[in-house]
Amino acid sequence: MNPNLTRITGNLRRKFFNNDIASNLLSIRHFSVSSTCNMRYVQYRNKNGGQQHLGAQLSIGGDIIDISSVDSTIPNNLVDFLKLGQSTYEKARRIIANGKSVTPISDAVLLSPVTNSDKVVCVGLNYTGHCDEQNLPYPKEPMFFSKFSSVVVGPNDNIVIPPITNQVDWEVELAVVIGRQVKAIRPDQAQDYIFGYTVAQDISARDWQKSRNNGQFLLGKSMDTFCPLGPAVVTKSKIDPSKLAIKSWVNGVLKQSGNTSELIFKIDFLVSYLSQIVTLYPGDVILTGTPAGVGMHRKPAEYLKPGNVLESEIEGIGRLRNVINS
Repeated sequence: MNPNLTRITGNLRRKFFNNDIASNLLSIRHFSVSSTCNMRYVQYRNKNGGQQHLGAQLSIGGDIIDISSVDSTIPNNLVDFLKLGQSTYEKARRIIANGKSVTPISDAVLLSPVTNSDKVVCVGLNYTGHCDEQNLPYPKEPMFFSKFSSVVVGPNDNIVIPPITNQVDWEVELAVVIGRQVKAIRPDQAQDYIFGYTVAQDISARDWQKSRNNGQFLLGKSMDTFCPLGPAVVTKSKIDPSKLAIKSWVNGVLKQSGNTSELIFKIDFLVSYLSQIVTLYPGDVILTGTPAGVGMHRKPAEYLKPGNVLESEIEGIGRLRNVINS
């Protein structure tokens, strides 16, 4: 390992873990129209067709306030919206406060709330329970890998198992969405660059992850449809990401039940660490790890099959429901 990066890692870890983490996290607040962007951002289409819209919900499963159709200067996708910065957030806030252009949730098809990100970055072995189920020691530094951003799908889209694998597994994860370009920051600065959080499924072809492609994770993690996201990006002021229940079910049977308090490397540290290595851009997505209960480490091992229904939920954010197809 590069000695400069080793020194940075040590300094970051000492600074982060010696601070009172709770004091750096924003508390849960009720929605207020005076807040710049304290809400749930969604991308959607109307069921009768037409173009994509950017909208906002004030509650899980609530009707959608259309933002992008009201003001033509506001993009219809979250990544471009984030790139425009504070003045555009203020425009969105005013539209939401007026609440005049509302799409009933029953008339909407929810898409992934983030599309065309520059990066989708993942963290492995970052829950104590996931390490324990493998009898592995807790890592001393984070393990990053990636997915192609083109494999992202929506909260209710099908997950397609390609014929080249028969070991497709589930991993429910809390995902961080970056709001501003950032490079080389401290952990105590990370919240200034985070826009919000969403639910992710790190679908994994274990045979390709573990025994194919010479041990590199990328192909096993990056098959088409292998990254459902949604149903919304919840802005950071609305939830405390340090203590959220996180669960997944297959065909209604609970498979994973953990809490983000189990994270070995906390969110602010992960964003800071990654920013030492690569520039993060608005709309970049960071999957922060999965709790115990994945199929690979069950006895006997369990894998997803066509016709299965995979549901993934994080407290305060919402639920994904993806049917497995072939």
